[in-house]
Amino acid sequence: MQLSGRVAIVTGAGQGIGKAIALKLASYGADIAAVDVNLEKAQEIAKEAQSMGRRAMAIKADVTSVKETEEMAEKVFNDLEAIHVLVNNAGITRDGLILRMKEEDWDAVIGVNLKGAFNCSKAVLKYMTKMKWGRIVNIASVVGEMGNAGQANYAASKAGVIGLTKSIAREFASRNITCNAVAPGFIETAMTDALSDKVKEDLLKHIPLGRLGGPNDVAMGVLFLSSNAAGYITGHVLDINGGMVMA
Repeated sequence: MQLSGRVAIVTGAGQGIGKAIALKLASYGADIAAVDVNLEKAQEIAKEAQSMGRRAMAIKADVTSVKETEEMAEKVFNDLEAIHVLVNNAGITRDGLILRMKEEDWDAVIGVNLKGAFNCSKAVLKYMTKMKWGRIVNIASVVGEMGNAGQANYAASKAGVIGLTKSIAREFASRNITCNAVAPGFIETAMTDALSDKVKEDLLKHIPLGRLGGPNDVAMGVLFLSSNAAGYITGHVLDINGGMVMA
């Protein structure tokens, strides 16, 4: 699963799962473009990748902006001379029950999580198409497969990401470009740290492996799908959820 000579873009790379993914890909040889709305955090990730001997750059970009995502892709291609891998990880939550959910909370989550994945994919695909090689890995979620009370916007965005993944996979397979999704379950991040002990106990009852996942669990799945080892896999959703949902 070595990625030597590959150039990977990771959005939402500044913290949590995105950080783990960017550094995991770097540790296996990839040069990294760390993309985040927080430039300082992205710069920290780029420095860590550089300390491994990789070429790395940090880019501040709003994935909901077509202009900014196009400029991001162009900059990466010009500076690092290729784009082989895109990991669409940028995501937000604005939880609330449907009857109380504000329109702006719906639009914000759909904008970042789904439109952002579309914008970034479209921006890099023209470069991957020219090279006739590419890996796109979209970060979906277990709630995009099963739904979740209080997360209609988030679940809808992640279900949309799965549909987007399969459509890209069909459109670009002839160009040797694969597109897959990773659907994490409940992962130990700042988001889950905020949950009460009671909520965590209730969650664990629904996870056969009896624990929350870690960012590294997700990063290893992304690494595999980004590599030559997964060259005959496309349009697939890799569940990393401890058995919480079994297809």
